[in-house]
Amino acid sequence: MNSSEHTPADLLRSALAGDPGRPLVTYYDDTTGERVELSATTLANWVAKTGNLLQDELGAERGARLALLLPAHWQTAVWVLACAATGVVVDLDGDPAEAEIVVAGPGRLEEARACLGERIALALRPLGARFPQGPPAGFADYAVAVPGQGDAFTAYDPPEPADPALTIGGRTFSGAALLERARADAAALGLSAGDRLLSVRGWDTWEGLSASLFAPLAAGASVVLCPNAAQGPGRLDEAALAARRTSEGVTHFAD
Repeated sequence: MNSSEHTPADLLRSALAGDPGRPLVTYYDDTTGERVELSATTLANWVAKTGNLLQDELGAERGARLALLLPAHWQTAVWVLACAATGVVVDLDGDPAEAEIVVAGPGRLEEARACLGERIALALRPLGARFPQGPPAGFADYAVAVPGQGDAFTAYDPPEPADPALTIGGRTFSGAALLERARADAAALGLSAGDRLLSVRGWDTWEGLSASLFAPLAAGASVVLCPNAAQGPGRLDEAALAARRTSEGVTHFAD
């Protein structure tokens, strides 16, 4: 655990300062066969571009509320960390009508129309591809808007540890409280620097989000995200899951 970490945004900075080229987030979609591997450097680049989109294009200010209507996915991790960097409060599965910005996947666009502010849509296609027929009416396509953003990010009004950072399951965490919980969860999972955790948990609860993102980051570990492996058409049998744990060098498992 790094004593210089005071806000959730510091977790990614610590990963960059450690071993920026190592795999940090690996994502599997077992319904499509997609596999994406992001190093700390690559993840930080996506986060910087998304932070610039939030701050410069969408005019998001520290304390603004963003409803995030996305499943467990590597692009969801990007948005969570970009909000942390800008001081935007991310509300997972939050009410779009109460948010200044909504970010939604293809299955939740109608719900997202309740937002009267900025609306961003993600196709969630392999390699972050855009909507093939153009963005849905009333939405900007994230895959079109983000590539031209800057590769470095500096917050105009950086978040403070006491600022609200995340709302999930109706509970809001400050940046400091989020770090405290993430460190406690990392200890409970037995994670330490260099470990590699495979998670099949969804991100609709703190326990799922923490095990899949914040706890590994807090410990200096990496994560393999397999949200479809435990249920649905992408479900893996025990042998296939065991083989993946071996191929990915997994040391810990969160089901």
